Amino acid sequence: MIATRCQPEIGGIESHVAEVAGRLVAHGYELEILTTDRSGDLPAVERADGGYVIRRFRAYPAARDWYFSPGLFLAALRARYDLVHVQGVHTLVPPMAMLAALLRRRPYLLTFHTGGNSSAFREKARGTQWRILAPLLRRADRLIGVSVFEGHRFDEVLGWPPGTITVIRNGGSLPPVGDSVARVPGRIVSVGRVERYKGHHRAIEALPHLIPSHPDAHLQVLGAGPYEPDLLALAESLGVRDRVSVEFIPPVDRALMGERMASASVMTLLSDYEAHPVAVMEALTAGTPAVVSRTSGLTELADMGWVVGVDREATPEETAAAIARQLDDPVLPDPSVLPTWETCVAGVADTYDSIMKAG
Repeated sequence: MIATRCQPEIGGIESHVAEVAGRLVAHGYELEILTTDRSGDLPAVERADGGYVIRRFRAYPAARDWYFSPGLFLAALRARYDLVHVQGVHTLVPPMAMLAALLRRRPYLLTFHTGGNSSAFREKARGTQWRILAPLLRRADRLIGVSVFEGHRFDEVLGWPPGTITVIRNGGSLPPVGDSVARVPGRIVSVGRVERYKGHHRAIEALPHLIPSHPDAHLQVLGAGPYEPDLLALAESLGVRDRVSVEFIPPVDRALMGERMASASVMTLLSDYEAHPVAVMEALTAGTPAVVSRTSGLTELADMGWVVGVDREATPEETAAAIARQLDDPVLPDPSVLPTWETCVAGVADTYDSIMKAG
């Protein structure tokens, strides 16, 4: 398995890999992860609790997110393996991984895990980036989207009929907290890296319009990132600084995340773009109702009736009304219809087996 980053670094792909890898080992696969480390501070070789090996290679430049890693490319050329699973599509790591597999004449598959970006230029350049990658993507033995939206997006890029790309949804699970943690009235959590595109500011802007009907309303932003000072300044300007907090929870501390989610009355993800967010799946699995922006794969969740959706250009008043609805009369899916990490891994394992059987 080749991924740009893995835990303890933060992100949706990192969470997906951590949840899936150990379960694949339990299914009987011998798994090794090749990934990068821009800092040089993480162990070069590490055996994870799930029984798989992580090998990290320096990536350059250290201060940018290009992730050019000659060491990883050479390792992918030299390693002994039967199948390569590339996780993610954004950086220089996926094309290097696919090229290495082609040169070795080994089968490979890729899960897209597309996400947003705070840079408008980056977002506009995505279409060109996907077209450049198209020849390598077409050579893959299987391509996987984590939502129907993502699958259709790349079917269109590649000129394939809708439904050609396999869809395997992310799961979501947090450690049970029992009766020791109760829902806190008015508590809203907004989860994700603290960047503008994640939409935490939209939840803050809604607070002044929510407080008249819900005087106990307050917001916990669970994440870390460069946009934190801007969020706190926004809260100050709106007079709700005392109702907004930002907390970083280490991605490996699943128990603490479970406690925070269990104490929340509503979870929000008002992001510009998400393919199929792990955070929302975790909230729903924990029985926490969610409010999301009707963008990208989030629209899909709203259309299925799992969450309440608001337009991307919704006013703060409209966003506040949606949050109030979830506080007063929560919309939640039947837990039996939700994807789990077990169903996700079963789909991945079936895909591996079908590729191997096809030779």
